[in-house]
Amino acid sequence: MIHPHIADALKMPDLVRLTDTVVLIRFESMKIYSALAAVRHLLDRGTIRPGQTLIDSSSGIYAYALALACHRHGLRCRIVASTTVDATTLAQLEILGAVVEQVRPSRNLKLDQELRVRRVKEILTGQPDFHWMRQYHDGIHYLGYHDVAGRIAAALPGRPLTVVGGVGSGASTGGVVEHLRRTDPTVRLVGVQPFGSVTFGSQDHDDPEAIIAGIGSSIVFDNVHHHLYDGVHWMDFTHAMSGAVALLRDHAVFAGLSTGAGYLAASHEARRHPDRLHLVIGADTGHRYVERVFARHKESLDPGALKPLEVAGPEEMAMPWSTMAWQRNPAPAHRKERTA
Repeated sequence: MIHPHIADALKMPDLVRLTDTVVLIRFESMKIYSALAAVRHLLDRGTIRPGQTLIDSSSGIYAYALALACHRHGLRCRIVASTTVDATTLAQLEILGAVVEQVRPSRNLKLDQELRVRRVKEILTGQPDFHWMRQYHDGIHYLGYHDVAGRIAAALPGRPLTVVGGVGSGASTGGVVEHLRRTDPTVRLVGVQPFGSVTFGSQDHDDPEAIIAGIGSSIVFDNVHHHLYDGVHWMDFTHAMSGAVALLRDHAVFAGLSTGAGYLAASHEARRHPDRLHLVIGADTGHRYVERVFARHKESLDPGALKPLEVAGPEEMAMPWSTMAWQRNPAPAHRKERTA
């Protein structure tokens, strides 16, 4: 197959069997699926037009995905970026034609996200023709993952399935499972969160090395549909790093930090539920994490010796790793109004 644009090729995932009970769906950059489908939908609906500027804030892979989608469809792209965006991604964004503005460095994730949202609103005031993609809140970002779910269902028929992945904006795990449950309501969803994220109630726990911000948030995301999740794992940086290093060492898979956290959570879930097949969502490759994660591989822990604290509610959690049965309940009572 000859693809019309590199984005159409890059979005395609690979399924890799890790064990009898764990399979990885590995993306080069998962959010390309979301961005392409969202942009195509907006164009078809007439909400945006070729040549218009699309804007959003991002801590990494969504920025790259949106830049590719804009390049693919003849649109302009503007990104208000986190200071965590690595030099390789930043260079690609600029060469692809995106206008990138990084907010000033901040000491915590909450301030970083608030600064980015505030800056987007400032830009929109002066540029009313810009379209804000709102990846955290607009349901159009669910659309692309329906195709992913179809591929999963075709490749993994006939066995009870549990999907395990970083929660992030909610669209990837939610979009995949929402579609899978249309034909099989027994599909389970287990979300992975860093400590310090407000999404599932860990905002009172501080992990000083929490650089897995892409799977958590300090503000409320409307695209996280809590009732879709059967279970939740919270992990600190060291455990996520240990999972990523183990995935490379044991299976030769070079994947990002959220994938490492998902692999560790899925391995635990598979030991508890050996009758089910566990699908780990691998959102991106490990290239963004070479210096901060893989160069420190000697600090990683033996995954076989690790296990989470099982809790009945978020108020009982403790670092470095906790898990609870969410049982498809609604959002936690502490949730506040979103700021974006």
